Amino acid sequence: MKLTFCALHSRLFAPMLQKCNQKRKLHHLPFKCRLITFQQRTKFSSQAVTTKTRIPTTIKLNTPEFQAIFTPEIKNLIEIFEKHNHELRIVGGAVRDLLMQKQPIDFDLASPATPEQMKRMFWDQEFSTFKDTGETHGTVSVRLYDRVNFEISTLRIFVVENGCRSKLKFTTDWFLDASRRDLTINSMFLGFDGTVYDYFNGIGDLENRRIRFVGNAMDRIREDYLRIFRYFRFYGQIAKQSNDHDCEILETIKHNIGGLSVIAGERIWTEVKKILSGNFKFDLLKLMLEVGAGPYLGLPNDVNTKEFEMLRERAAHLSLHPVTIMTSLLKNEAEMLIFNQQMKLSNYEKELGYFLINQRDIQHENPLKSYKESVVLRIENEQHLRERIEQLLSYRGEEKLLAEFKNWETPRPPVSGHDLVARGIPFGKRMSYILMAMKKRWVQSSYTLTQRDLLDSFEEIVAQVNEQYPKPNPKEKKAK
Repeated sequence: MKLTFCALHSRLFAPMLQKCNQKRKLHHLPFKCRLITFQQRTKFSSQAVTTKTRIPTTIKLNTPEFQAIFTPEIKNLIEIFEKHNHELRIVGGAVRDLLMQKQPIDFDLASPATPEQMKRMFWDQEFSTFKDTGETHGTVSVRLYDRVNFEISTLRIFVVENGCRSKLKFTTDWFLDASRRDLTINSMFLGFDGTVYDYFNGIGDLENRRIRFVGNAMDRIREDYLRIFRYFRFYGQIAKQSNDHDCEILETIKHNIGGLSVIAGERIWTEVKKILSGNFKFDLLKLMLEVGAGPYLGLPNDVNTKEFEMLRERAAHLSLHPVTIMTSLLKNEAEMLIFNQQMKLSNYEKELGYFLINQRDIQHENPLKSYKESVVLRIENEQHLRERIEQLLSYRGEEKLLAEFKNWETPRPPVSGHDLVARGIPFGKRMSYILMAMKKRWVQSSYTLTQRDLLDSFEEIVAQVNEQYPKPNPKEKKAK
């Protein structure tokens, strides 16, 4: 009996459904909404994954990138595990990177050794600098030669599954540990002899630039709903085309999208930032909205689609901050407030969002002049303000102004606090008022006034500041 698993009834998926039907007729690009037998589907079921071990596919890796990981520290760590008869392998993203001939920045390690066994090993070697704060999750951190940190995790499986909360049980079976991982391309292990151990065709999926969950997609998602966003993130990293998704996976994601309600906003935002910093960011964000992720991103039901598409058309090729892309979906400050509260933005991200919403529609007769003046007269971090202005210019697609602004060096005022101290003005709020008044006068002169010019006007400027900011009466100040 054959079953079809590409029944996308929503109009949002009509274009992709049409594409999938065309692929089905052409009988090419397997794993794309094809007809599959019941036996083929249960081959990857959760029960099959967790109850029967499997012999891995293995290949040998001997690339320059692989050889480069053998630092003195990692060699020492390998020797420690070999001495105590415990196997040690690289796991996850570093294996994926090495297979793609990329040099991993760091890597995670796995071993059948339990945290207690690892602690005894490190004590025996007199490594006093290690942490067991992750011991309940099976992870021990060790620092070798006071230079390099390593995290080693015990092989483990999920025993009780409930959204993002799972109880763990240690195991010595590499296959069982691989079966709990999210995606096939992240489920491979690499021994230090160069052997890659692949239980779920991660090598083939990597070669075909295909993103699949380990085993049954619904089971993997329900173990941790954040995996919905991890799917989109790794699609942007691996896939060659923007819309080459497996329709059954998208349908499963849509069916389970409500599970994101149990995931903290800051965890979601961490994943979404990575998605919006990778390939196909506009296509992936649009698809995430189509499968119903909008409310869990702090977005309104009626997102600003027109503004989003305009940004995509004029600035998709520019370097856009994730917040810049997200604000294109928001109409006003009220919606920005909800987005900020739900995603728990940093102060930097929050200020960028409000700045873009307030400034994107303001037209200046000479915008670059206005932006430069705001930088000179700033009362905040100069670099942050410059970056906000650069994002605004990118948002508007004003590439020439953007290039000019990036090359512009902020001029430094010819007077400083020390000049005022020499004239009897102590450091404090009053000095800042006087310095700002001098800066404004200097800017109005198109930066032509010299230090002598400004100091010659010192008495006049101080009188203006005293009139604008009168000194409080000592008695009134004491009463307050």
